Amino acid sequence: MLPNETHIRRVFNDTCKRYRLLADGDHILVGLSGGKDSLALLELLAERSRVWVPRFRVEAAFVRMANIPYQADEAYLHDFAETLGVKLHIVQTQFDEHTDHRHTHCFLCSWHRRKQLFETAKQLGCNKIALGHHLDDVMQTALLNLTYQGAFSSIRPTMPMDKFPMTLIRPLCRLRERDLQAWAEARGYRKQLKQCPYEDASRRADARNIVAALEQMNPELPFSMIHALGWDKGL
Repeated sequence: MLPNETHIRRVFNDTCKRYRLLADGDHILVGLSGGKDSLALLELLAERSRVWVPRFRVEAAFVRMANIPYQADEAYLHDFAETLGVKLHIVQTQFDEHTDHRHTHCFLCSWHRRKQLFETAKQLGCNKIALGHHLDDVMQTALLNLTYQGAFSSIRPTMPMDKFPMTLIRPLCRLRERDLQAWAEARGYRKQLKQCPYEDASRRADARNIVAALEQMNPELPFSMIHALGWDKGL
């Protein structure tokens, strides 16, 4: 057993139970990006789906962005999903950056990926979409929202959609990125073939550095964030 495997499974299962992320009859589509977080999420959910209660189905989708030079090993993703007994759907979308000068490449790419993921989920008859955001993502988003929107809020463990019967769930939202990194390395997850060229030039990269500095000031920052967001007693 990996040194942090017990911790990761415990936090994952506690998060699913605490925020009622899983229910009998769920049909869940995992957004598989090819990164360590989504690979871990797919593995943990596929494993959990084989437990008797609750009974739910898992599928996965990889959204290929045609006009961004980001490349994942799709054959590896297919084999990875297959070993877990999960069907992988590879779909493609794109966007024209010249039609919207108000937003960054990262925003536009993320928005169009998410839109395609919703379309795929609807076509498959899924009622939930699982995303691989971890606690570091939560803290960075809270800082960005505070800075640019004037509100202390963040992505949530579960978020029902208003316009159609679909719910977003984030079962990794109380796990640290470093734990998932150790999990990925120990399990030998294969890295993407080519990273996104914009990933280090985004506001999120700045927020990551600021959160790291704040955590040096106060190592209890993650617990403070969870408490401030009102997550410590469920939602």
